[in-house]
Amino acid sequence: MFKLLELITGDDNLTLEPSYLWSGAAVLIGLGLEVYSVVFGKPFDFQAYGIGAAALLAGLGLSAKFGK
Repeated sequence: MFKLLELITGDDNLTLEPSYLWSGAAVLIGLGLEVYSVVFGKPFDFQAYGIGAAALLAGLGLSAKFGK
């Protein structure tokens, strides 16, 4: 569990980094949608999802930077 916490925290391993947290959430949601689509036999394009999620995260990062 400590190794997973290192993925979403900063250098001090205590402070959550929002960009790491949202990126991890986007990957987990994408993998969950992929499993759901396989189980129920529905199509899912993980590459298109990844491009859209990355664009959304980049837009959030730019708005946070310009907002300060």
